[in-house]
Amino acid sequence: MNNRYKILIIEDEANILRFVAALLQAEDYFVITADTAEKGLLMFTSHRPDLVVLDLGLPDHDGTLLLQDIRKTSPVPVMVLSARSEEKDKVEALDMGANDYVTKPFGSREFVARVRSILRFNRHCAEEGKLGGKFTAGEMTIDYDARKFYIQDNEIKLTQTEFNIMALLSEHFGKVLTYSAISKEIWGYFDSGSTKKLQVNMANIRKKLSLKPGENKFIFNELGVGYRMHTDV
Repeated sequence: MNNRYKILIIEDEANILRFVAALLQAEDYFVITADTAEKGLLMFTSHRPDLVVLDLGLPDHDGTLLLQDIRKTSPVPVMVLSARSEEKDKVEALDMGANDYVTKPFGSREFVARVRSILRFNRHCAEEGKLGGKFTAGEMTIDYDARKFYIQDNEIKLTQTEFNIMALLSEHFGKVLTYSAISKEIWGYFDSGSTKKLQVNMANIRKKLSLKPGENKFIFNELGVGYRMHTDV
């Protein structure tokens, strides 16, 4: 395995910093660390990492301010790693441009899988410029031109809205999209009824994919926040 991706961890808790660094180094990633927002921004500017793992509770500045600074100049993937578990904190960070949000404590296998998903999607975009033609991930295939969706080469009949939702999630594979972000993209607006309408469509999609209630295969639901497409979490 030779994943020489460069990952910057910005975390002030020494035990967590060492643990996360060890997890990523075991996967052969090149790891850079910082324990303050100021040092993190300096390391980011100097090293231009492929992924930033960002804690929000930093001693000198709130991590969301650092996220804003990063987004002013770079689309680099950012995974928030935080003890803040309130829905409003997750939604705020994701709407500000974070690619994923992991709450502490976290499972090591899931964490590494999320890192893989983010880097895989980012590499695909870098190589292809944009998604087009067909998208394939695990058992899923989406034919954008023909507007057809397949599982193990079996076509799943989706409505126009259902297909648009799955296509949107695939275009941001591995990234959590908030309910508001999905609704604005699919329907052009977000209001009090949009989340319910989205949930109804997602329930229909899950039924067509023969997924059991609560099963996270293909689509992961971050309760109260949004959805993420994946294959290996």
